[in-house]
Amino acid sequence: MGRLFGQWGVFFRGFVEHPRMVGSIIPSSRFTIRKMLDPVKWEECKLFVEYGPGVGTFCRPVLERLPRDGKLLVIDTNPLYIDYLKRTITDGRFVAVHGSAADVQEIVRAIGYEEADYVLSGLPFSTLPDGVGPAIAQATHDVLRPGGAFLVYQFSAKARDYMVKHFARIEQGFELWNVLPCQLFWGWKGEAA
Repeated sequence: MGRLFGQWGVFFRGFVEHPRMVGSIIPSSRFTIRKMLDPVKWEECKLFVEYGPGVGTFCRPVLERLPRDGKLLVIDTNPLYIDYLKRTITDGRFVAVHGSAADVQEIVRAIGYEEADYVLSGLPFSTLPDGVGPAIAQATHDVLRPGGAFLVYQFSAKARDYMVKHFARIEQGFELWNVLPCQLFWGWKGEAA
C-alpha cells in the first residue's frame, strides 16, 4: 500500500495497524504546523525532538527552520514510519529512532546530547496505555533544558492533565483549520535557579 499511495498510503496503513498510537487518520494542516512552531527560538535550537512523526508532516518544516548545526531527532514506536522516514529524508541533521518517547533521555544521550531544546508531540495521550502518558510527560520535562518547551497538539485536553504536573507555565491555543480541529499546548520548563 505504501508504494501505491506514497506518503498517504504509509500514513493510512500505520493508522489502520495501530489506531491507538496514531493521533489522526489525516496528517496535520499547514496552519497547525505554523502555529505550533511559531514560539520556537530557532537560532537557539541545537536539538529538536519529535514524538510520533508519522510520515514526516512536521519534519520538513522543522528542518527548513533548524540551524545548520542543529539536529532533529524523531522517535516512533511504529517501524513502518521510521523506515519510511529514513528512506525519504536524507538531511544529515535528521535522526530517526524506533523506540518509545518514555525513553527519550536514553535516546538523546545515545545520539550525543545531554538535553533537548524543544520536544514536539502529536501522540494521542487520551488513548495511550495506562501509565505511558504520565511517563512521557515526566521524561520530557527531565530531558528539556531550562527555558525549553514541550509542544503538544491534540484533539482532547488529556495531555495538559499530564503536563500541568511538570510545567509551571502552559500556554494554550486552538487550530480550527485542521481535520479535526485541535488543541495546542506549549509547556515551558522553568529557568534554572
